[in-house]
This record gives sequence, structure tokens and C-alpha cells, in this order.
Amino acid sequence: MTETITPPPDGRWTERPEGSNWGDFGPDDQIGRLNLITPERRRAAVAEVKEGLAFCLSLPLDCPAVPINPRRFPPEFSYSMRGDDPAMNYPYGRMFPGVKDVVCDDRVQLTLQYSTQWDALCHMGYLYDGTGSGEERATYYNGFRGKDHVRGPFDYLNDREPVEGPYGAHRLGIQAYAETGLQGRGVMVDFHAHVGLEATPVGYDRLMRMFEADKVEIEPGDIMCMRTGFDRALLGQYADHSVEFDPARVSGLDGFDDKLLQWIEDSGVAALVSDNEAVEMMPDFKTTSANGSAVPLHNKCLFKLGIPLGEMFLLSDLADWLRANGRNRFLFTAPPLRLPGAAGSPVTGVGTV
Repeated sequence: MTETITPPPDGRWTERPEGSNWGDFGPDDQIGRLNLITPERRRAAVAEVKEGLAFCLSLPLDCPAVPINPRRFPPEFSYSMRGDDPAMNYPYGRMFPGVKDVVCDDRVQLTLQYSTQWDALCHMGYLYDGTGSGEERATYYNGFRGKDHVRGPFDYLNDREPVEGPYGAHRLGIQAYAETGLQGRGVMVDFHAHVGLEATPVGYDRLMRMFEADKVEIEPGDIMCMRTGFDRALLGQYADHSVEFDPARVSGLDGFDDKLLQWIEDSGVAALVSDNEAVEMMPDFKTTSANGSAVPLHNKCLFKLGIPLGEMFLLSDLADWLRANGRNRFLFTAPPLRLPGAAGSPVTGVGTV
């Protein structure tokens, strides 16, 4: 089933997927539910600052110490050059006699989704026929399409036909988040306090029990942050590479729970953030939802609703402080890099209480 609404003028879709909000924030919207973080909601977020204490919400950029995704790599450092000389502890006197200043200039090659990260809305799409043509196309939030709007070197739906550049996300790039400031009221949900560091799917019923036990309330425009304890497991191996570490031993949202997905749609939550690897339980790509998605929470959030997903945030220190002080709300500030066209970005986040 689909819902028919006024389509965008460029005709890229005429029918939006069931359970989506395409078009609700305008035909060309690229930030989805971040639209719900209004000036009023930001003032409510600032009102949560009582002590003036700030908590870092980001892992080191080279954490995990041992890669857990074979396609994502830690930063690779190199140095800027001055002629044939590396610009590290470089004395300007080599070029300008008599000058005693020394300079360091370096560069780094980053996998943008290696450590603490945001998924852009173009990070995960879906094969969808939004025009009734009978042809399913790679499609992203608000009906933006692969090849037309999110361009890579090949069209994988057409026998890898070469695609002309420039490549990258011409729509839905990560810079759209950065341009909002990405600041709002964070609400901590402490999975670890209820299920420990175990591979436990958290569906609607379990989540509601957590809310009731910890007096958690989510309002439209809030950013829900989920501490599982995975961040401290990552940091344990980061400090000592010999420490045993099981990346599958962690809780997460149960994307196959339709009641949970409906709650996410109805709640008005602006973004979902976790300290685990994927917010939802990691997929095996053998189990799929009724619509053929192996990552149904990503499908619901990124493709249908435009809800940003933040992964591998550092949440445990803040979560412990909030629990000790009988609180769960705080000022959340975590804009990504303003890097046009990117599908994700590292984050230097701050939680202020």
C-alpha cells in the first residue's frame, strides 16, 4: 500500500512509501525530522543545563583499535610538505634565515564512518518504484534517486554502466545536518542498566518498561540517546589491544518489531543515537522484513522518515552522571563535518548538564 500526496514538481515520485513522511517538510527537504528541532525546542534543551558540566560524547577517531568493519579503516596520517621537507617540527629558518619559529602541518585520510559518526540520509536507500513505472530504482529519503542525485562511478542496476562525475551526494549530503547546528535536547535511555552488555534486542515492550522504570519521556524534537556499554568495551580494547572483545555482544533496537517502528514514527523523535555500531541490532543479511529490508530500522529512519542515526557515540560517562543525579535530559550538541556530498561524518559531540 502507498499513500498518495501532492508530488514534488520535478516528478521524481508520485507515491510515497507507506509509513513515510516524504513531502511533509517540503518537496526539496533534505534534513527530515531535524526540522522538529525548532527554536522553542532548543530553548527547552538549554534549560536542561543546571551545573555547567560538559561531557565528551565522541570516541577517539582511531577507535576501535581493531577494525570491526572490514570496509572502514582508521585514520592514516601524513604530513604537509615544504619543498622536499615534511612540515613537522619544521624550522622556518630553513627558508627564511634568522627566523626561529617552528611549525607542524599534517594531513589525514579518513574513513568518515569509522568511529563516532552520523549517517547521512543518503547513507541507506532502498529499491523503490515511486512513479508507478514498474521499475524499481535506488531511492533515498524524500524520493531523491541514485544516479540522478546520489552519484557513484557505476550504476549497479544497469550492469555497472559508468556514470559521469562529479560523484557524491548532490542531495542529502551530510552538510545538511551541519547547517542546522544539530543541537537539541538529548534524552538518555540506559539500556546497560537494564540488560547489561549482552546481545539483547530491545523492542517496543522492553523499551516502554525502561521508560517507566527510569521516568523517561520523549517529546517531539528530542534526540534519543541509548547507552549500551559498547563504548567502554571499545575503549577497553583501545587501551589494551589484547583485551578480549566481542563486537556482537551488545544490545540494540529491534528493527523487526513493527510496534517499535510505529512508535518511532509516532513519537516525533528527531534523531536516534547509540554507543553501539548500528543503533539497531547488527544484521545478518539473511533475515529480512516484509518489505525485503535486512536493516529495517535504517530503512524506517533514513529512507522513510529522515531520522538521522548516530553510531558509536561515547555515552557511558554522561549516562552514569545522569543516573547518579536522577536525571535523563541534557543539552546535546553534535554537528558533523560540513563536508558537501558526504554520506557520513565523524562527530565531536558534547553533552552539557
